[in-house]
Amino acid sequence: MVPALRYLGGACGRASGVFSGRLPAACGPASGRSWPPWQVVSRASTSSFDIVIIGGGIVGLASARALILRHPALSIGVLEKEKDLATHQTGHNSGVIHSGIYYKPGSLKAKLCVQGAALMYEYCYQKGISYKQCGKLIVAVEQEEIPRLQALYDRGLQNGVQGLRLIQPEDIRKKEPYCRGLMAIDCPYTGIVDYRQVALSFAKDFQEVGGSVLTSFEVKKIEMAKESPSRSEDGLKYPIVIRNEKEEVRCQYVLTCAGLFSDRISELSGCSPDPQIVPFRGDYLLLKPEKCYLVKGNIYPVPDSRFPFLGVHFTPRMDGSIWLGPNAILAFKREGYRPFDFNARDVMDIIVKSGLNKLAFQNFFYGVNEMYKACFLSATVKHLQKFIPEITVSDIFRGPSGVRAQALNRDGNLIDDFIFDGGVGDIADRILHVRNAPSPAATSSLAISGMIADEVQQRFKL
Repeated sequence: MVPALRYLGGACGRASGVFSGRLPAACGPASGRSWPPWQVVSRASTSSFDIVIIGGGIVGLASARALILRHPALSIGVLEKEKDLATHQTGHNSGVIHSGIYYKPGSLKAKLCVQGAALMYEYCYQKGISYKQCGKLIVAVEQEEIPRLQALYDRGLQNGVQGLRLIQPEDIRKKEPYCRGLMAIDCPYTGIVDYRQVALSFAKDFQEVGGSVLTSFEVKKIEMAKESPSRSEDGLKYPIVIRNEKEEVRCQYVLTCAGLFSDRISELSGCSPDPQIVPFRGDYLLLKPEKCYLVKGNIYPVPDSRFPFLGVHFTPRMDGSIWLGPNAILAFKREGYRPFDFNARDVMDIIVKSGLNKLAFQNFFYGVNEMYKACFLSATVKHLQKFIPEITVSDIFRGPSGVRAQALNRDGNLIDDFIFDGGVGDIADRILHVRNAPSPAATSSLAISGMIADEVQQRFKL
């Protein structure tokens, strides 16, 4: 087990209440406008902070924003290893605002998703960020899927998801004229947004109230200061030293939201290597522009409860394109967005440290099928034709990919809950690692940030 491992069971206090659903179904800047019109990143004017957040993705930036809004007197900095913010998981996802239907009733994921979706719609509306509440159909195409679909509908009702209804084939065709199915759940509350725009807006909010962002700062070491080199009080006030290859930053407290590298960053402060992050690449196909009329909103299959992946689905994007996917195959590099990207250390960690061998043995045929569909477009199209028979291989082409940070323990179990860790030794009281922030972390980011701010405030006694 991970030392100081905590599974938090309470919902964020700042995310109380349910979104009224009265905001427009689509709003924001006109299409074609560049976004954002401002420079989001800057070098900090000081190398010492009260709190440092490591990781400039949507969860890290939302947490930085939440903390500085609660504690405006504190100096807070964000460190990001890339030259730009939100370039990995945040910038490579499908952009769906999930409604909260999939998750176990009463679970933290369910509460945070429902609350987070409400907060996300409200935030985008207030900030003028384009979004569309285009809805989603979860469609059963086989008779054996109907009991699972009905159970999913009941789960959504228990989670408080708004507007759900079970619909029959004639109503499916009214919503999606080219979609075929035996029964479907209509989820009108599902939407789409560009999460990188949202993350950059969080960064703008953070900077406007005094927060600092340091990009191109890849953390190599986190340690307690041995002494103050200047013999001043600085070393006593800011006892933690964070170093990259050339610079150092000092602080009182550290929060890490490092996504695909959350396990390695945690190990820098003496944490257990478990759970390991195993990268899964998801490849998308794109419908040719002249075929985008085939899809109006999100169309999803009935999910297989054995896996955290929702299956290949149809997703409209804010730019008008239609993404089909993703699949879920093992990536041989943590930030490997192309099929042949490879990193020796990443592969060795997967083989030696994680429980992937056990997972692969337990789900061998599923993995082989995913690999087959990744290699042969005709196999993926055959699956898609169960929903929209008019789609052919000539209607699609290969699109972008994303890499998901999936936490995995040594027994081969997929970790599907939030994990927080504090490290060991003197540094343990001054650091909080977000070891796992599972999907739908982007949808839930504002609710998650409130929960993280609560935990930081309690742990660090701010």
